[in-house]
Amino acid sequence: MNRKYRKTVIAGNWKMFKTASETRIFAEDLKNSLPRAKRCSIILCVPFVNIPSAIKVLKDSRVAVAAQNLHWEEQGAFTGEISASMLAELGVRYVLIGHSERRQYFGETDLTVNKKIHAALKAGLRPILCVGETLEQRELGVTADLISYQVKAALSGVSAEDMRHIIIAYEPVWAIGTGKTATPEQAGEVCGTIRTVLRKLYGARVARGSTIQYGGSMNPQNAERLLAQADVDGGLIGSASLNPSDFLQIISAANRE
Repeated sequence: MNRKYRKTVIAGNWKMFKTASETRIFAEDLKNSLPRAKRCSIILCVPFVNIPSAIKVLKDSRVAVAAQNLHWEEQGAFTGEISASMLAELGVRYVLIGHSERRQYFGETDLTVNKKIHAALKAGLRPILCVGETLEQRELGVTADLISYQVKAALSGVSAEDMRHIIIAYEPVWAIGTGKTATPEQAGEVCGTIRTVLRKLYGARVARGSTIQYGGSMNPQNAERLLAQADVDGGLIGSASLNPSDFLQIISAANRE
């Protein structure tokens, strides 16, 4: 982390877990148990149907609510989809875009990721852009090339001014839901690669100020070591964010001096 230049952000991604009633209970527990230190921002990415419950409980807290996806069109005959303006009207502030599970299971491509980035920004939402490689791609030695391409494709047409509103999450696909975690050095190296790409696209000042998270099985046991990396500015937390105690321990690790 480098708080001198950029925000530290801990975001929990619940995926398809928790009902609205469970969300209310969790949000109350979280709100009442947050550490006094305010050195990191906190985000909860909840299922669409839980957004109103989460916002109602957390509206006067330090926790922002995010959606897990959106459609790039403002409206239309897209049964089952949700637009950026719908989310914004609910009070959503952030949205996940390009998560590996969306890419793997639902046909998300670099082109649709780029469209969604622009739709989110237009509606005043702050994207959390996810990029990452599979185990096969890592073993082939193409991680840096692939991550660089994903970042460039996703940010095509995005201005330096708009980059101030975007978080990037490096989530190695081989470390999501597997219990495997990149070493702190591996995470730091790829987050550094992302920052190098941003420097080439937007200059040193934008790159220095951009928040880059690590999103591969961060938990209370490894959070402090991962966050000690200079280019790791927080975490996109999966399973550990479903347990209030685990999530709070990671938040506490991000709040340490």
